[in-house]
Amino acid sequence: ARAFRWKRMLESGEYATIAELAEREGMAPSYITRVLRLTLLAPDIVEAILDGKQGPDVTLAKMLEPFSLAWTAQPDHFGQIG
Repeated sequence: ARAFRWKRMLESGEYATIAELAEREGMAPSYITRVLRLTLLAPDIVEAILDGKQGPDVTLAKMLEPFSLAWTAQPDHFGQIG
């Protein structure tokens, strides 16, 4: 949810840069960037997480690791979801 909120704030022009957003949120720009990547997850993965149907191996730390932008490859990285 946070990633999508930040994405909307950037797209709307409320904040011009990730650095500006990070300063407002009191977080490092690198963390903001990693969290924003979560908006690139396949919709079925996002839905499963929001429904609480992710497996025990799906942690925030795992989600913040680099992952493929190809939706078909994401299940291989995150394991069984849903």
